[in-house]
Amino acid sequence: MWEGRFITAKREGKWEYVSRSRGIRAAVILAIDDDHVLLVEQFRVPLGKNCIELPAGLVGDHDDVAGEDASIAAIRELEEETGYHAEVMEDCGEFYSSPGMVSESFSLFKAGKLAKVSEGGGVEGENITVHRVALNRLDEFIAEKRREGAGIDVKLLLLLGPYNI
Repeated sequence: MWEGRFITAKREGKWEYVSRSRGIRAAVILAIDDDHVLLVEQFRVPLGKNCIELPAGLVGDHDDVAGEDASIAAIRELEEETGYHAEVMEDCGEFYSSPGMVSESFSLFKAGKLAKVSEGGGVEGENITVHRVALNRLDEFIAEKRREGAGIDVKLLLLLGPYNI
């Protein structure tokens, strides 16, 4: 139906859905350091507001990194966004966030052996705020961000207990 640089709108029978263009994939990083999780906050145009998320990025989205390994992209994206370098990236598998509307999947990685190497904040124009949140305060942090009007990425359910939603 329509194709842009990063997404394609498709129709198959009565189904309409969106996919990533050019085989681009996503990597999402769960980075826990000394009982603290690294989260990012950035403005998301589709939501019209800031969103609290796990660090993440696209795999193979530029010609110079076409065909790159997702674990290498995860290491790069974690460092760009949070300023933390991971010596280890454990692949936890492929997941789909909204399979009734979007065919996009993401590879979830668990970062290990973290070292702070820069301030992070993303590349030019991303304006990412980094949050290092104690796991035992995560539910309070999310509630505070909701009160401020931020969106909360569904992937944070990984860290919330079944009754702390």
